[in-house]
Order: sequence, then structure tokens, then C-alpha cells
Amino acid sequence: MNKKLLCAALLGGLSVTQVAAAQEFDDRWYLTGSAGFNIQDNDRGTRDTPFVALGVGKFLNQNWSIDGELNYQNTELDDNQDLRWSQYGASLDARYFFTSEGREWAPYILMGLGWQRDEEEFDAFPDPNSPGDREDNTWSAKAGLGVQSGLYGKRVGIRAELAYRADFDDGSVNAPSEDWFGDVLASVGVIIPLGPPVVPAPPAPAAPSCADMDDDGDGVNNCDDKCPGSQAGQTIGPDGCPVPVSIDLKGVNFDFDKAALRPDAIATLNEAIEIFKRYPELRAEVAGHTDQCGKDAYNQKLSERRAKAVYDHLTSNGIDASRLTGPNGYGESRPLEDLGQTMPGCKSEKNRRTELNVQN
Repeated sequence: MNKKLLCAALLGGLSVTQVAAAQEFDDRWYLTGSAGFNIQDNDRGTRDTPFVALGVGKFLNQNWSIDGELNYQNTELDDNQDLRWSQYGASLDARYFFTSEGREWAPYILMGLGWQRDEEEFDAFPDPNSPGDREDNTWSAKAGLGVQSGLYGKRVGIRAELAYRADFDDGSVNAPSEDWFGDVLASVGVIIPLGPPVVPAPPAPAAPSCADMDDDGDGVNNCDDKCPGSQAGQTIGPDGCPVPVSIDLKGVNFDFDKAALRPDAIATLNEAIEIFKRYPELRAEVAGHTDQCGKDAYNQKLSERRAKAVYDHLTSNGIDASRLTGPNGYGESRPLEDLGQTMPGCKSEKNRRTELNVQN
């Protein structure tokens, strides 16, 4: 065998694999057909010749396939082109594919064992039965590399291959000193899967991100929600936790025995209105109170009028009545400072007040 030629052929095959990629696993049985050129061992004394091959195979997993293949070539002797040396045989070939997800082509290496039948004609002159005919059965071994397109979801694939086959023929008449021959096989073929194309499964939907989920419906995604169990109607901060909302109405006080809103009270209520707008889920009770001067029944009515004055101001300035409880009057029953019923000590501006008691 011409060793320089073999090295050049194998290097050429390696250059092909540099641009190859990968296929996906398809477990259908397939038929193969290929045609190529057999670069004959120089010691055989024959001309290079075309060859054909047919086979059947199957992928065992994403990386390994196994093929059974029949081959045939019919070449001429260099010295006498009227004499022929025919070869046909069978082999069992395993291929290992270097796959990569999402790519169409895969390089592979090849290993095979087989049987070859050699039918060699030779010049038997002066024998009247010349030319003579030698027929012999021998073992063979094969190694090589190639590249193949993916079969997944396809009706046909393509294969390009370069292999070295050792034919352990030690009975040649044309080359009696040789114990075996090495041939280089370069071929291109097709792979035809049996059965309908495998339909690729749709990709599994991506798991929802916590940034896209809000299990408790509080408007804060699960990634940022530090209080995932918040309840509907609560005022929620940016961390998903309920925030204490206090509405300070210390400035909403009334003149003695009056229920009219003073200018300073209106300014305080307008600040409360902005808080309501900032927290659209906020609900509060409107509660009116009096000092401890006067009779209880009178103070009860006065506290209700004071609560009503605040309630009317809120609703007339855009706060929906559904967000307000009341107005409720508590008379003198809830003093902030207890001064008793004695005049003038019973007069307490702190007690003559209206409150917004947050309900959530």
C-alpha cells in the first residue's frame, strides 16, 4: 500500500470534519446506498476502481449506530487489462458520532469487521484453460471517518466517508508475496429512514420566572415579595409587606360648640386626601369627638355633625364613599385628655376633633 497516499487521504477526511456539526437521535431503521472510489493497494497490481455498497442500519443512541453493508468492486490488473480481480463482501460497521445540540451535521469515526470474496483471474499459459480463476474467502477489517447529516425529522440523510480496509488475502497469484492488502475507500451515500419522519417534540415551556408571578395578587412579584401571604385590601409597600398607614388629623379641630371646618382643618384634610389617592386600597372610618363640656346627648349630636363635615369634605374632593366608614360620632366618650365636667377645665381643643381610623 502507498503509505503517502493513505496519509493524504486520511488528512483530507479530517479536514472535512472540522466544519461538521451534529445530528439528533432518530431510532428508525434505515437503508443506505453509496458509491465511491476504491484506491487499490499498490502491491495488489490492480487499477483503482469504482465501487458500490448497500446496507441497513439503526442508531442505538445519540452517538452510536450500527450498519450491515454489502459491497462490490470489479477492477483490472495493471499488466493485463483483460484480466480482472473482482471483490464483493459484507461487513458489520459501528460508527461513533460526535453530536452537538442544535447542529445539522455530525462527524464520526468508523470501525468494522467483515468478509470478502476475491475472484482473481490470472494468466495460466500454456494451460488451454487460461486464464485461470482463483476464488478465495477472507476476513477484512475497516477503520475510517466521515460526516453525516441529521435524520431527526427528515426523509433522507447524506453521508461522506473515507475508510481504510484491510483485506487479509494471502493467496494472490498476482502478488504471491503479500499476506494482506490495504485499500482506501472514498464514498458519498444516502441514508433513507424507514417509516414516517419523526416529528420533533415541541420545546417544553420555560418555567415561569418568579419575576412574572404574583401569587397573593398584591402587585409585587414573587421575587421581590417578602410577605407572600398578604391579604386583599391591605396597603402594600414595594417589598410586598403591609405598610402602616397613619393619617394624622391633629390639625382637624373645632371651635367650642361648632361643627364648621376651620381653614387650618381644611389644609390638614387636603393632605389626607393625597394619602387616600396614593393608596387606592386604603379604607378608613370617619369619627367625630367632643370635649367633656355639656350633656352627653348634645355632645353625641355635635360629634356626629363634626364627623359629617369631614366626611362631606372628603367625598366632595374625589374620595369614594365606599372607602369610608361612617360618619360616626362618639361624643365625649373617647377623650384624649380627661378634664371632667367642670367648667372651664372641660374645654379641650384636643378632644374637639375628628379622626380617620385606618381599617386595613
